[in-house]
Amino acid sequence: MATLDSELIDWTVWAETRSALGPNYVRILGYFREDGTRSVKEIEEAMRASDPAAMVLAAHRLKGEALQLGALQLSLTAETIEMTARACLEHHETPEEILEMVVALRPMFRETLAILEQDASPLVQQRQPLGFGRRFG
Repeated sequence: MATLDSELIDWTVWAETRSALGPNYVRILGYFREDGTRSVKEIEEAMRASDPAAMVLAAHRLKGEALQLGALQLSLTAETIEMTARACLEHHETPEEILEMVVALRPMFRETLAILEQDASPLVQQRQPLGFGRRFG
């Protein structure tokens, strides 16, 4: 079941970031796509290897990038993974307790990215309502 856009994206942060970046927003979103894909892969690999240190680094990177774009739920999930992995390091434990969260991370990332990319489309940027009484052409 798809998550509501408003549960995944903080639209206020997104609007501020998009406004601040202007035409560079699309390029930055491309970096997020590449870096986020890599971070999710590294988190999954770290989970399989029971390597909380590698998980901390990748989750920290994903957390920050997601937060900057308003991807609040993704950022919060990455933060939980990061903090749990840090605790595992400190207590010399393995991160099994966050397995379900790690499994859910890739679909959440894909869904979040799809929403952000849809709203970054040039067609969305140029769309203007034609309202009543407005001349066409």
